[in-house]
Amino acid sequence: MAAEARGGEETPEITLRKFDLSDIDDFMVWATDDLVSRFCSWDTYTSREAGLAYLRNTVLPHPWLRAICIDDRPVGAISLIPGAGSDACRAELGYVLASGCWGKGIGTRAVKMVVSRVFDEWSHLERVEALVDVGNYGSQRVLEKAGFTREGVLRKYSMLKGRMRDMVMYSFLSTDSVPEL
Repeated sequence: MAAEARGGEETPEITLRKFDLSDIDDFMVWATDDLVSRFCSWDTYTSREAGLAYLRNTVLPHPWLRAICIDDRPVGAISLIPGAGSDACRAELGYVLASGCWGKGIGTRAVKMVVSRVFDEWSHLERVEALVDVGNYGSQRVLEKAGFTREGVLRKYSMLKGRMRDMVMYSFLSTDSVPEL
C-alpha cells in the first residue's frame, strides 16, 4: 500500500527498524556511493569488512539509530543523538538515503515518522534539531516538508572532509504541530 501520492507517483510504504548485521549488503548500496556520502561526516565505504565493523561498533550500540526500510530492506538510516546535561532537552537528527530513493518522499516520510513519536518516547525532549550543509538543497527540502523551521545559517560552523562548511540549522519543537503521515 502506498503512503502518499506525489505528482501521480506513489511513495512506497516505509518502516523504521533497528539494524542487524544481516543488513550489510543493503547498507553497502548507499555506503559505497560517493553521491550519498558527499555531505556525511563519514567517508565512502570501500570494503564490506569496514561496513560490518561500522554496523557492529557504531550502529548496533547507538541509542536511537534506525534503518529506513522498504519491504523490510534498508534503503537508508535515520538517527537521533540525545543531548546530555543541560542539553538533554534536545536531540540532533541525522539521516541518509540511497541515491536511487531520492526525490520520492521517502526521506520526508521517515523524518515525519520520527518527530511524530519521539516526543512521546523521550518525554524530557523539547527540541529536535538538524544541521544541513548550505549546499545540500535536497536535505533542506526534506526538513521543510516535514515541518521543521529554518532558523538560520551558522557560518563556518563545521569542518567536513577538509573544508570549512556553512550549516543551516533547522528545528522541530515539541509544541509544533505533528506532521501528517
